[in-house]
Amino acid sequence: MRTFFIALGGAIAGTILGAILLFFIASMVIGGWINSAGASLSGDGDNPASMVLTIDLRNNLDDQPATSGLAALFGEKGFVNVLTRLDSAASDDAVKGVLIRASEYSVGSSRAEEMRNAIHKLRDAGKFVVVHSQGTYAGGPSMMRVMAAADEVIVQPGGDFLPSGITFETLFFKDLLDRLNVTAQIDQFYEYKNAPNVYKETGYTEAHRFAMTELAESLWEATVSDIAQDRDLSINAVKSALADAPLSPERLIELGLADDLGWPEDAMDGVKERGGDDTELVDILSYNSPTAPLGTSAIAIVGGEGPIVTGGSGGDFLNGGSDFASDAIAGAILEAGENERVKAIVFRVDSPGGSPTASDQIWRAVERVQGNGKPVVVSMGSVAASGGYYVSTGADWIMASRSTITGSIGIFGGKLAIADGLRQIGINSEAISVGGPFSGAMSTLEGFDEQQRELLHAWLERGYDRFIGLVADGRNLPEDNVREIARGRVWTGEDALQVGLVDEIGGLMDAVGKARELAGIDADEQTRLMFYPVPQGGLPGLGPVAEASSEDLATLANVARLLDDERIQMLIEQGGMLDQSPIQARGPSFIEH
Repeated sequence: MRTFFIALGGAIAGTILGAILLFFIASMVIGGWINSAGASLSGDGDNPASMVLTIDLRNNLDDQPATSGLAALFGEKGFVNVLTRLDSAASDDAVKGVLIRASEYSVGSSRAEEMRNAIHKLRDAGKFVVVHSQGTYAGGPSMMRVMAAADEVIVQPGGDFLPSGITFETLFFKDLLDRLNVTAQIDQFYEYKNAPNVYKETGYTEAHRFAMTELAESLWEATVSDIAQDRDLSINAVKSALADAPLSPERLIELGLADDLGWPEDAMDGVKERGGDDTELVDILSYNSPTAPLGTSAIAIVGGEGPIVTGGSGGDFLNGGSDFASDAIAGAILEAGENERVKAIVFRVDSPGGSPTASDQIWRAVERVQGNGKPVVVSMGSVAASGGYYVSTGADWIMASRSTITGSIGIFGGKLAIADGLRQIGINSEAISVGGPFSGAMSTLEGFDEQQRELLHAWLERGYDRFIGLVADGRNLPEDNVREIARGRVWTGEDALQVGLVDEIGGLMDAVGKARELAGIDADEQTRLMFYPVPQGGLPGLGPVAEASSEDLATLANVARLLDDERIQMLIEQGGMLDQSPIQARGPSFIEH
């Protein structure tokens, strides 16, 4: 019995001390969350007195910071965090310049454009920007678009540049489905809504080819125009140079697309020398950017990335859930709208689309916060098409990069009918349906009958008409005009501006500026940035953190100060001693020793 109580006491004490340790971990994570939102309690943090920020574009970054799972627990940042930090760095006297490690592959046309804008702001503020490349091998010329904006481009010997243009590739599966005796029964509105074509066609339709060619040409022209402007070359000279790819580093220098040969270590040494005595290299995501004082007005950045689905963010401790789940994103918009400190919302959308009902829920959340007097500005990322445009259309102002892919105002639905394919391998299917004529229609076994086709078409048409109506109302356009530019067609941001689908060309920080303007914030008034949805670490015992507002995180950060207390440190040490005790509570284990 005595052993039992000793073991039980050890278990209870271990649990308590484990909770304390958990809060210690959480405090560090929360500190990272707050800092990533521009809400650090310590202001400028522990930055060196003189530094050069480094950005490694070879690392894959999502557009937005992680909001659930293990990635959120450890404060995994996104591309938007790079943009906000670069914006702060432009006015930070401690930042002397930036060193960018170029990717060997594409960074994406829209992302390249936003990086270019950030580089220009840094250079206008008197900072130097150096890019080092070890070669570019695939993915189009978007990386060159970033490189060209720097004041010095260094290429490693042997690091050739291979991409000479923009290419879209599409796989078509109709022949395979025909061999399997599977039929794609998908209705689409209309000829430019091309996603179902991969199952219904053996190649590009005329409309599909036209839309994709127009898209590629628009992206190409924007890219070569930027490169030409930044490298002080003619557009024809840039096109001619890229057409001659692969290009050696020496040839890049000869053509005016690079400046010097050098190794990564040479570039690092060079920027530290340019920065002056005691200059240190600091990774951009470790940089503690200057922030406005606590309690000042705020601009909320609500982020949605990926396919739009219904429900809340799922996943578990190890695997985060969807980043564009309607309950989570609509809830984040409403939470930001209810925060009195938040004066306007920037809704960052990076999505190819998804569920119409999920998109509708998010659209409604935008409408509700506008009804409470808070302006909403949409900042489109790389893509904001179909459902991504649906959730954007009601905003007070829509901003897109010239290279954003948007539009795709359309809808499709249907199924793959596999019953005939099963029969040819000896599997017969039968169904018993009770109810109306559409009962069982969405089963993936038998195909639609004629009445079911008509009902499917009418259902999709209602969804399409609603989409058209929301765009017409949100963009203040005649419905007939919307029907002409819709039909499922995708547009670049530059072309979307011409047809009235967006209001202005610009990136995330331009959207923040517009939000300040619409909120009536004076140009010299400081504001903070608050990121939503609030990250959910998925740790047992931290439920309140998952439900906390961004304002609550400032309170929770005080836990970090508590953990500096000597008495708490003593408890932690005792916990370590207890962990080594020979008598502990035991339970079943599936770990083999």
